[in-house]
Amino acid sequence: MQVFHHVASLRKALAEARRDGKTIGFVPTMGNLHAAHIELVNLARQQCDVVVVSIFVNRLQFGLNEDWDTYPRTMQEDMAKLRAADCDFLFHPEEAEIYPNGMDQQTRVICPAMTDVLCGASRPGHFEGVTTVVAKLFNIVQPDKAVFGIKDFQQLAVIRRMVEDLCIPVEIVAAPVHREDDGLAMSSRNGYLTEEERPKVAVLNQSLNWARSEIENGRRDFAALEDEARMRIETAGFKVDYFSICNSKDLQPAAHDDREITLLGAMYTSGARLIDNVSLSM
Repeated sequence: MQVFHHVASLRKALAEARRDGKTIGFVPTMGNLHAAHIELVNLARQQCDVVVVSIFVNRLQFGLNEDWDTYPRTMQEDMAKLRAADCDFLFHPEEAEIYPNGMDQQTRVICPAMTDVLCGASRPGHFEGVTTVVAKLFNIVQPDKAVFGIKDFQQLAVIRRMVEDLCIPVEIVAAPVHREDDGLAMSSRNGYLTEEERPKVAVLNQSLNWARSEIENGRRDFAALEDEARMRIETAGFKVDYFSICNSKDLQPAAHDDREITLLGAMYTSGARLIDNVSLSM
């Protein structure tokens, strides 16, 4: 695995790969890698000749009271996992490499659709930071395919919209949610859970699956289902950020005749904010 800290040297290496007719797969991350990240790398490996992974803890997508300073940096462990997964290129830039004119002067990429609801409502400016850095990384790597996890369903939808709107020539590949044995979606923030909380947090996934089953069995009182699911999560001792039943494409509240529906939930533990989702076709 070759490691790059600078845009110019990474571009040179990728240009050589393209001249040899190789396809480029890209997995952008913030590091602190776990098995779900490696599944993204494996999927990129299956579909492309060359795999590029980026590790960059993007301060632009963190809010004022969020955990950028304390977000785990585990570079040596991450590199070992990527080598084992047969990653070809690791791009690990400093902040000044990504934002050479400073964050305050950085040109922003703003997606007006789907970014002020759900996670966007509780994390103002978050998706502006995501779309800005992902657009920059796409311009740097110029991949044929980029792999994102379905766990961050809203992020996936926003990036797909950005790619469509800006005519970026990259195929977005969605990877299934990688879960623990009890259904908890793997996340870097699962490390913030206490021993007391850990056996209980599966309630988020359980509530999503319960509501999906109710819809599959004919219920269409979506607002009531959302209220009942929130009550299940609160009864388990957690604060609900949102529980929403949405149209899968535009994340608007689901209509009774929508055929593609996604249920999205977010809740707070004492030290983490966990998200999850499930989808169904009618």
